Amino acid sequence: MPACTYAIDGKYTFQTPQTLIARDISDLHAWIMAVIVVIFIAVFGVMFYSIFKHRKASGHKARHFHENTTVEVLWTLIPAVILVIMAWPAAKVVLAQKDTRDAELTIKATGYQWFWGYDYLDHGFGFKSKLATPRNQIEDYHRDSKQKDAHYLLEVTEPLVVPVGTKVRILATSNDVIHSWGVPAFGVKQDAIPGFIRDTWFKAEKEGTFRGQCVELCGRDHGFMPIVVQVLSKDKFAAWVEQKQKEAKAAADDPNKVWVRDELIARGKTVYEANCAACHKSDGAGGGAFPALTGSKIANGPIAAHVGIVLSGKGAMPAWQGLSDTEIAAVVTYERNALGNSVGDFIQPKDVKAARK
Repeated sequence: MPACTYAIDGKYTFQTPQTLIARDISDLHAWIMAVIVVIFIAVFGVMFYSIFKHRKASGHKARHFHENTTVEVLWTLIPAVILVIMAWPAAKVVLAQKDTRDAELTIKATGYQWFWGYDYLDHGFGFKSKLATPRNQIEDYHRDSKQKDAHYLLEVTEPLVVPVGTKVRILATSNDVIHSWGVPAFGVKQDAIPGFIRDTWFKAEKEGTFRGQCVELCGRDHGFMPIVVQVLSKDKFAAWVEQKQKEAKAAADDPNKVWVRDELIARGKTVYEANCAACHKSDGAGGGAFPALTGSKIANGPIAAHVGIVLSGKGAMPAWQGLSDTEIAAVVTYERNALGNSVGDFIQPKDVKAARK
């Protein structure tokens, strides 16, 4: 099959393939399109020739005819043979896409409304990858923000990092609704379904940065959860893993630590701005399907009910099970003692841990 469809680097067709599977998909596309063009020319060529050659103006008269067994057998067998010819290479590509055996690196990708979480299961650390461009710069109602670059909707706070020439297995799942993890240059698209684990794989052939997006309509901010994969040399990847493990160990919260209220409020402000402000607004005023937190019955009611809403979600608000016990304790305390609220109480991480059960 001709490997020509990616010569224009995605301007008229797919992005330039960076994996064997992506090349196979691109070549399969070229092959199927060639078959379709041949069928189109053959069918419409015969049809137009017949119409022109046997038109009434040239003296032909319409004839009545009935069943022709030979013709009926042919118009059944020929399409069947064509389908087999098309299905054989397609089946090979699909089977290869699903063959995740012998993976050298396994990463769990969890979809959230609306960002991705990555857990490096072989190395014991993980992180959240969120849109890096500030929302006020994206919306820019007053046209006073910085100039947007070509990737302003495809920039993340922390990219997925993998080594070059390594078979990477992606375990895709979701925390709330159906998402889909896709990177076109790798030929990868895998739905992330709540309560299920689906897997796919890729093996990047060159170093660089490659971008994708959630490709399953998943809610209000579906268009704001990009995927960025950074492919490094194996030596650089090993150094990056070592650094991330050190950072994870340093940042790990002591589950037995007893926090004071002011510490939780300070920590909660960071958690709120990173996870909640996009919907409830930075000042807690809310909007649309997301109610105001300022003066709300939840933020000013029983603290156990407040924690329950954060853990379980309600209406358009997803469950925030992906946050740690400390992060949930902090953000709940912040919401009850800031944003125009002054309840005065707070909750410890160990109490959040107990509420998860």
